[in-house]
Amino acid sequence: MHGLVTALVLAVALAASATAHAVEAVNVRLDTPAIDLTAATQQQRTEGDRIQVSTAPGPDGIVRRIEVRAREANNNWAVFALTNNSDEQIDRLIVVPHYRMVGSGLIWPDLGLSRVVGITPSSGDRPVRQESTAADIFRVTLDPGTVITFVAELRTNKLPQIYLWEPDAYKDKVNSFTLYQGIVIGIAGLLALFLTILFVVKGSVMFPAAAALGWAVLIYIGIDFGFWGKVFDMSAGAERVWRASGEAILSATLLVFLFAYLNLSRWHVRYAHITIAWLAALGALVAVAVFDPAIASGIARISLAGIAVLGLALVIYLSTHGFDRAVLLIPTWILLVVWTFAAGLAVTGAVTNDIIGPALLGGLVLIVMLIGFTVMQHAFAGGITHGIVSDVERRALALTGAGDMIWDWDVSADKIFTSPETEQALGLKRGSLEGPAANWLDILHSLDRDRFRTSLDSVLEQRRGRLTQDFRLRSADGHYVWFTLKARPVVGSDGEVVRVVGTLTDVNDFKNAEERLLFDAVHDNLTGLPNRELFIDRMEAAFAFARSDSNIRPSVMVIDLDRFKQVNDSVGIAVGDSILLTIARRLGRLLKPQDTLARLSGDQFAVILLSEREPARIVAFSETLRRALRAPIVFNDREIFLTASIGLALAEGAPHRTEELLKDAELAMYYAKRIGGDRIEIFKPAMRARKTDRLTMESELRRAIERQEIKVLFQPIVRLEDRAIAGFEALARWDHPKMGRLSPAEFISIAEEIGLIVDLGLFVLDHTAKQLSHWQAELPKGHEPVFASVNVSSRQLLRHDLIQDLRGVLSRTPLTRGTLKLEITESLVMENPEHAAQMLSRIKELGAGLSLDDFGTGHSSLAYLQRFPFDTIKIDQSFVRTTSRGTRPVLLRSIIALAHDLGMEVVAEGAETDSDAVELYQMGCEYAQGFAFGEPMTSEEALDLLIEKPARPRTLKIASE
Repeated sequence: MHGLVTALVLAVALAASATAHAVEAVNVRLDTPAIDLTAATQQQRTEGDRIQVSTAPGPDGIVRRIEVRAREANNNWAVFALTNNSDEQIDRLIVVPHYRMVGSGLIWPDLGLSRVVGITPSSGDRPVRQESTAADIFRVTLDPGTVITFVAELRTNKLPQIYLWEPDAYKDKVNSFTLYQGIVIGIAGLLALFLTILFVVKGSVMFPAAAALGWAVLIYIGIDFGFWGKVFDMSAGAERVWRASGEAILSATLLVFLFAYLNLSRWHVRYAHITIAWLAALGALVAVAVFDPAIASGIARISLAGIAVLGLALVIYLSTHGFDRAVLLIPTWILLVVWTFAAGLAVTGAVTNDIIGPALLGGLVLIVMLIGFTVMQHAFAGGITHGIVSDVERRALALTGAGDMIWDWDVSADKIFTSPETEQALGLKRGSLEGPAANWLDILHSLDRDRFRTSLDSVLEQRRGRLTQDFRLRSADGHYVWFTLKARPVVGSDGEVVRVVGTLTDVNDFKNAEERLLFDAVHDNLTGLPNRELFIDRMEAAFAFARSDSNIRPSVMVIDLDRFKQVNDSVGIAVGDSILLTIARRLGRLLKPQDTLARLSGDQFAVILLSEREPARIVAFSETLRRALRAPIVFNDREIFLTASIGLALAEGAPHRTEELLKDAELAMYYAKRIGGDRIEIFKPAMRARKTDRLTMESELRRAIERQEIKVLFQPIVRLEDRAIAGFEALARWDHPKMGRLSPAEFISIAEEIGLIVDLGLFVLDHTAKQLSHWQAELPKGHEPVFASVNVSSRQLLRHDLIQDLRGVLSRTPLTRGTLKLEITESLVMENPEHAAQMLSRIKELGAGLSLDDFGTGHSSLAYLQRFPFDTIKIDQSFVRTTSRGTRPVLLRSIIALAHDLGMEVVAEGAETDSDAVELYQMGCEYAQGFAFGEPMTSEEALDLLIEKPARPRTLKIASE
């Protein structure tokens, strides 16, 4: 019976325990200071409170079995074996750390506790526990030639690391890390104390935020290094709570610093809401850490990584939008992201080096130190400014007396004050514009808000300079009014901007005139339709769409009125303009929104047709246009009948052509006109064969200079003050032996295409310089030097040889400096502004004058005009001849005032009547040019006009018509 009971007890014991397989013994050598036993250790989990282990084979090769019973009702075990093959007794320390950052985990991290309850050997004395707050340490003795299997009872199922250390080597390691930890804690403490003192001295919110971050880092590394455990003698469980709370606090203070340093609450209230919600969640983690430190620590680590990554994206975004604070923070924040990535590799176990944990904590202190340096730049930037407030008061009184509107932003209180006149101009109630700067965003035009916000931020960051900005404010009835803000920062004794003070100026009339001027540059003055330049631009856009969508097939029509010159001569120019307006309206009513109608020249219109795609429907639409133009126009009980020749170019199979398609349509139109007019002709390649006569003209033009067929005539330019001749414009004419005298419009384009324009331009330039030198020599002493202007083509300006040619001409002919002027069109200099600016500066240095021709017909010249060294502006005749347009005085006055502000003189082309001359003189225009002042003449006739009255320059009589 007793044997049966014993058998049953043994069976129950075997059922309640697990058997560990035999382990392989690790050889312990005398010359090895430390051995990592983690990989050689088997972890087991049993159902009961005991485990049976097969020992490692002894020196005799026998495998024995031992049974170990748990002391604290644990069922987690670790088994390893050691052997001493030497002839000496070996003493070693088995070290199992409580907490190890490496491999602790990102979610539900292992925050550390005592790992080992005790260790049972298979033979010999039980290992003796050593006192330590950072690890479970057991001292073991290995006799010579012994093999001992150790069974460690674990408190948790996690065993981060188990090492076998030589006692003196372990002591040296602990001492070395203690020295390093002391240095890092000392630096962190001094840094936190310094940032706190800086916070006391400076009142900006970024300084307490930086100080809080410094103290949070000090607390966190003190916990990780076990410093606070030595000071306060906290338990192992309390250390886990403090560790989780420290990570949550570190994440929270980093978020507060980012928000405060970037001052995100100034313009974006939603940033403040997001930050407050995030901080509330991190604050709740401190409470969660009391109950479950692992959950709180995992969320805090994820939050820290999110703040680092999102913060970098925010810093880069603000840096690209001109926020200087963000630019200064980029290096530090990139280092923080790198640190976060390295910490992630460490806690996930991708990096297992023993020094990675202390190195990361040292790097965290380095990051806080860089943040401190960044904050110090703001703490000690700027200087003490004396007497500025009183100076601002005096300026404000002067501006009030002058009627300007005052604009004042109290930065510390974030309140803007502006004069009552501003609100009156907008029709708003008094006080509507007073309040935080962010409130102005609501009344600013949507396109001006970012510039306004960025400019104010820039002034606050730089603490110097002047703010000049144009923006639109919404009035009470919903329309926008243009204002110009000119302000400067007022720096206080602490180096920070305390106010931004300046003036507001109503520039709505000037802006409207400028917009009208820009509109007229690309639109026809009479009809308001796009001009040739805008029409070509829209053609390019249409063909760009056609290249991406095969269903789009742009077609181009050129419409030219038949015998319109005779109609214009019979009814007068005013009635002729009315007829053109009527024609434009008729054509416009037949087009759809996607089509474009433009006026290319006097009686010539063009259409980009996108609404029709089939060739038959396109031809039918062209016939509709032709019939619409044939309808009579009634004027003063008189019916006027007009017909038109229409040239049509289809984009079939060639959607890449732009201006070429327009030329094809023009060729078809001229063909229709030649065969009688009032018809529609579709372009055919055979029509190009009719251009053979052009080849003959090209060959004849090449010999025209040699045969002295090119003549240079001079058209007078009159000084409006005394109606005296001030200079001449050189005009080239070709005396063709068969076709008679040809104007530049008939051969200049050919010269440019065949490359003869350079020789032709040099001929005109040299001839004009010689005549000008002769005139200046013949004029009596005391006579104001006469000047002469010569047109320069694009081919000449693009060549660097123009400088050499001009230098040679000036060296051969003695001229008064600046009297030989080169006329360059506005569109030409805008083709390549950078190259043009260099060329014009070199021309100016040689002593030649510069005149900007056809001003007002190009694109965006206002932005570049001040960069070009022009001394004269020639206003295009389209602005001078629009006598019936009410906007002419505003545009002319604006152009003349602009030229005078830039130190330039003004020549008005197309002034044909005495009233035009008087009006231009009253506006401040210095010179005028037109056929009424004299038609182009030879050099001898020009000299006769100049010396007719030697005592005083000759005054031309202005024609009455």
